[in-house]
Amino acid sequence: MTSTAHLLGRGLDASVEGRVLHDLARELYPICRSITGEGVRQTLAALRTHLPLEVHEVPSGTPAFDWRVPREWNVRDAYIRNATGTKVVDFRRSNLHVVSYSRPIRARMPLAELRPHLFSLPDHPKWIPYRTTYYDDNWGFCLSHEQLEALGDGEYEVVIDASLADGHLTYGELLVPGEQPDEVLISTHVCHPSLCNDNLSGIVVAARLAELVRKAQHRLSYRFLFIPGTIGSIVWLSRNEERLHHIRHGLVLTGVGDPGPTTYKRSRRGDAQVDRAAAHVLAHSGRPHRVIDFFPYGYDERQYCSPGFDLPVGCLMRTPFGEYPEYHTSADDLAFITPEALAESLATCLDIFFVLERAAIYVNRNPKCEPRLGKRGIYRAIGGAAGDRREEMALLWVLNLSDGSASLLDVAERSGLPFWAVSRAADVLRENGLLEEATR
Repeated sequence: MTSTAHLLGRGLDASVEGRVLHDLARELYPICRSITGEGVRQTLAALRTHLPLEVHEVPSGTPAFDWRVPREWNVRDAYIRNATGTKVVDFRRSNLHVVSYSRPIRARMPLAELRPHLFSLPDHPKWIPYRTTYYDDNWGFCLSHEQLEALGDGEYEVVIDASLADGHLTYGELLVPGEQPDEVLISTHVCHPSLCNDNLSGIVVAARLAELVRKAQHRLSYRFLFIPGTIGSIVWLSRNEERLHHIRHGLVLTGVGDPGPTTYKRSRRGDAQVDRAAAHVLAHSGRPHRVIDFFPYGYDERQYCSPGFDLPVGCLMRTPFGEYPEYHTSADDLAFITPEALAESLATCLDIFFVLERAAIYVNRNPKCEPRLGKRGIYRAIGGAAGDRREEMALLWVLNLSDGSASLLDVAERSGLPFWAVSRAADVLRENGLLEEATR
């Protein structure tokens, strides 16, 4: 069995992968996305040119635990025009200008009446904020603080040409079957408009992961979800309770394109195998990183990890949400995410998959004292030489701990060796008849 990461991850050209990921983000960047509507469909249609996604449409009003699928929102145009006929705010220049889920409006009003519906960032006067009103019957515009300060007294024409009516919530799903029904869940949100780190980065990395997994032989099955944030995971969970026992590991991907160090947020369990795998990969990456504990706020991991499910799903990101000034602003653009960061995040995911694929439990077939490795040609011919002895130590650690109770991840953690060395040692020992996989 050849693992996904061994077959593809270690042989990937990071510069090529970075360009591929950034180019896909560039393609999707202009689309105005929200939790429902044509923007989500357009995004999934673009992904379907790369992947055989199954697209699901869930009608408005459909119950999902304590929630219901909201009405569908679509915006065609939105602007504010001053008394001279100039559009001082124009949705066609930036889809961040309209507050997502704003109800339709056509009116004339003085600035004093308009101002409560205007949102800006005084600390970053050139940036446009991102705001939503998903579950409130309201409307509004976002604009740079410079634009706001330039508005003079007088009457303004206010237009939001949008529909808010019964329709559907749309999400994409792809199951890539493996040799076993146990699943790795990869979930990413597709509900934000032209924001690159949050979350075009998660979308493009998840899509590329799915492409690579489809090309590889793998033990585990992989389920990819491209869903609206919060309501999407709630709806998916409500429709798939009977199959959740197959999910053995999971990652929510978000904010994986900024230049900051990688951050992994543990699952609610805290010690799930995916938590340990992610921590191990990052510890041996040689790059700055953080591993943080679960907390019930953030992205869709909080739905997967709610107490009624408690799925082993962590969150992989770079700089956490709210900890970089560009978060939820127009500055989260194509220049903010880098091909290098995207490629590094892709590689991190593949390395985590590698651990999950290979973290099996083995039994030493020659457990009484050490077997003679030299006569089998798998031990150094001359002992006592200095240098990197990780592979030799890996052989000894795997033999010693393979008593039918310890996985290869256990061996890597206890020995302090990188997982690739432990995995390679297990392959060599198995090929020489000294190791066999424990039966379940």
